[in-house]
Amino acid sequence: MSSLINRALLIYSAVASTVLLCGAASVVSSDHFKTLDVERINVREPDGTLRLVISNRNSFPGLIVRGKEQPHSSRSDVAGMLFFNDEGTENGGMTFAGLRDEDGKVSGGGHLSFDQYEQDQVINLEQTEEGGQRRAGLGISDRPTQALDFAGFARVEGMPDGSAKEAARKKLLAEGSFGAPRLYVGKADDDSLLAMRDAQGRKRLVLKVTAAGDASIQFLDAEGKVVRTVTPSAAK
Repeated sequence: MSSLINRALLIYSAVASTVLLCGAASVVSSDHFKTLDVERINVREPDGTLRLVISNRNSFPGLIVRGKEQPHSSRSDVAGMLFFNDEGTENGGMTFAGLRDEDGKVSGGGHLSFDQYEQDQVINLEQTEEGGQRRAGLGISDRPTQALDFAGFARVEGMPDGSAKEAARKKLLAEGSFGAPRLYVGKADDDSLLAMRDAQGRKRLVLKVTAAGDASIQFLDAEGKVVRTVTPSAAK
């Protein structure tokens, strides 16, 4: 009788172990989907820190700093993805938009950028089309060592669109909160160009080739005035 009981216990133990192993395997296995329709995906670390957001336009987040979201009005009409550092603060992203309105006018573009720590973008690849004008190129910027004034930025972004908001933005720029653009390589309408700026963002040197093939090098002073132009004919 005891041997029968022992045999039954062994069988029960084997069956239970098999069930547990199958359950564990189902937990760690990956599901496969041919199609997945979502409006937003948040990728997080095991501790909950946000590292990546992929989103449509309606669910696209504002500015997220250390896990806390603040308004960012210029993101109301874009979709894409945002990258976050180990502290849950945005440090780059990719956005895109584009449409033709009822009047047949096209607007939109694409943007890929990477940010300095707790600052704005320092490198960006961008294409825009607005009001019949097209630009496409690579930009490099300087940013201050200190962190961006996120609270001040949020206050300005939360203001109603208008002259007061534009004046507040210009004030932040004048205070050096955002640094300055330093280099642009790309195309503006029909011209291909390379433009270099000083630490205050003032354009100082421009190399340009027009659609007709006219090439020039322009030197500018601190006021933006062209002080010298070099062309192939002048260089002979």
